[in-house]
Amino acid sequence: MEQESLIPKPERASISNPADISVICFYFLAVIGVGLWSMCRTNRGTVGGYFLAGRNMVWWPIGASLFASNIGSGHFVGLAGTGAASGLAVAGFEWNALFIVLLLGWLFVPVYLTAGVITMPQYLKKRFGGQRIRLYLSVLSLFMYIFTKISVDMFSGAVFIQQALGWNIYVAVIALLIITTIYTATGGLAALMYTDTVQTFVMIGGAFVLMGFAFNEVGGYQGVYDKYMGALPSRTLSRTPALYNISASCYLPREDSFHMIRDAVVSDLPWPAVILGLSINSIWYWCSDQVIVQRCLAGKNLTHVKAGCILCGYLKLLPMFLMVIPGMISRILYPDEIACIIPEECRRICGTEVGCSNIAYPKLVVSLMPSGLRGLMLAVMLAALMSSLASIFNSSGTLFTMDIYNRLRPRASDKELLIVGRVWILLLVTVSIAWIPVVQAAQGGQLFDYIQSISSYLAPPIAAIFLLGVFVKRANEQGAFWGLVVGLAVGMARMIPEFIYGTGSCLFPSSCPRLICSIHYLYFAVILFLVTAATVMGVSLCTPPIPDKNLHRLVFSLRHSKEERVDLDLEEEDVAKQRGDSQQQQQRQAEMAATRNGRLENVLEVEDSKAVPSGWLCRCMGWFCGMGTNSQEQPEPSPEEKAEELRRLTDITESPTWRRVVNINAIIMMALAIFLWGCYA
Repeated sequence: MEQESLIPKPERASISNPADISVICFYFLAVIGVGLWSMCRTNRGTVGGYFLAGRNMVWWPIGASLFASNIGSGHFVGLAGTGAASGLAVAGFEWNALFIVLLLGWLFVPVYLTAGVITMPQYLKKRFGGQRIRLYLSVLSLFMYIFTKISVDMFSGAVFIQQALGWNIYVAVIALLIITTIYTATGGLAALMYTDTVQTFVMIGGAFVLMGFAFNEVGGYQGVYDKYMGALPSRTLSRTPALYNISASCYLPREDSFHMIRDAVVSDLPWPAVILGLSINSIWYWCSDQVIVQRCLAGKNLTHVKAGCILCGYLKLLPMFLMVIPGMISRILYPDEIACIIPEECRRICGTEVGCSNIAYPKLVVSLMPSGLRGLMLAVMLAALMSSLASIFNSSGTLFTMDIYNRLRPRASDKELLIVGRVWILLLVTVSIAWIPVVQAAQGGQLFDYIQSISSYLAPPIAAIFLLGVFVKRANEQGAFWGLVVGLAVGMARMIPEFIYGTGSCLFPSSCPRLICSIHYLYFAVILFLVTAATVMGVSLCTPPIPDKNLHRLVFSLRHSKEERVDLDLEEEDVAKQRGDSQQQQQRQAEMAATRNGRLENVLEVEDSKAVPSGWLCRCMGWFCGMGTNSQEQPEPSPEEKAEELRRLTDITESPTWRRVVNINAIIMMALAIFLWGCYA
């Protein structure tokens, strides 16, 4: 009892004053208003309108949506937490993206556009043929959404709300999910991209305000530099560390805390691993992940896509100053909470024994911000959480609907596909909530390390397949499939033992065998990438190549080809169509028999349908989901109209003037990124 009395209860700032509530209500009204406006001006009753926003988006919502989809609440909590624990180097994860996002706009998107695809598994099916690669990637992508995105964002958003409001973590998650799921399932991609634009301004504006308060409190950047190395938890030193055999390295700040380029062997983020391994993970995320690429595929033309990528790159410069350094300031101001090391204290402060660095940003908000501005920051976290979750929900619904369900029911109507996509979102949410306890305890309580480690075990094979598929014509279906199989086996051989033994913490090291777990996860990503690429090319060189007639506008070297492409899966689709026609004929015969045997029953059904017309509530729900009856009465486009629309959607020609403008901006952005890397190296 005496020991417990020495441990202070966590500080809770109840957001219940009129100023905070007014700011939060205004935020929700603004988001809902923008969502309703975008719902009214876009066509949500078709697959193309719902999943790709009619491919009519301009550069600024593309760039804002890319940034908002990437920067979820996991970044606010994870970047600040890792910054508090180990310093500036984690910002390299953000600045690395400045270069990779240019690869997306200049190299990958042109191929995806000329291929005329909606999803990334659909591209692999066109590029390699067959169904097994497409199905494999769809299933793996959905699992990765659960492990690295949905559950992480839900947990980090709930951490903030738990600190600010004192709610139970699952109550906070469910309340936010209800709001997010409603406007995701109804609005489609266009509503998400416009609301993402609003949320980007909210996130950046609120984060700048908090950064100003934090720097003022600590005495500017020089104050951070002078005081961070002395931010030690006093209670760890005054009590009996021998009880847990606490090493000084567990609570002392790292000597290289202000260096982004760190030792290649013994540091927490070795510089070769950051440059090579992180680039591999970034290629998977920025160049082949459905959430990101789907926003670019909605672009009006290729120039707008490139400009959107540049805008996103400029915005990615900000997390260092808006999240990482404020996390370090939080440790300076509240070292006993943020840098706690004794398990009992950590459990009392933040609910987990492995450390409380994840509460660095929420602690700064609830302790430093005045009334009104505290509500603004809660709105910022809600914006980050909801924009990221909504993007993932929409893209995962697209993957499941177009690549899995549509394969099981190739003749499903648009209305059926839209309903299935929305129901799938609800199932995905349920599984993700169940995964939250694993996220809470992984990687010694450092959320961002958890995200990157899981990505390093699963993403490199996907990055290798897309790189080779886009740039190497010789890669074929057999090589790609066995490369994915071997890559998954090697990745799981590292990931499964790590979850069985646990990642451990400084106080309680993991007992995972050194042969398996001693290699840094980013170095492991490089090894996994090379193993996958070697398998792909080895098997491909031992099997027949794919003829050029099947690759026109599917690889980078043939992106401008005007020749007609013969799809590899054409015969397979013809067989499926013939099978479907046979089934349809059998169904028609059965219906004719039913008509002859049950005319009276059919007449009664017709009379009942006339007597009970659909009510106004049903019509309103149909409009709200974009599936009104009018959408079924639109005439079928003529073959000429279909051909013209296909030509517009796959066109990658650019205006020479605007092409030079975006190219110059890309060079300026890369130069700025290199300068900043050099300053903080």
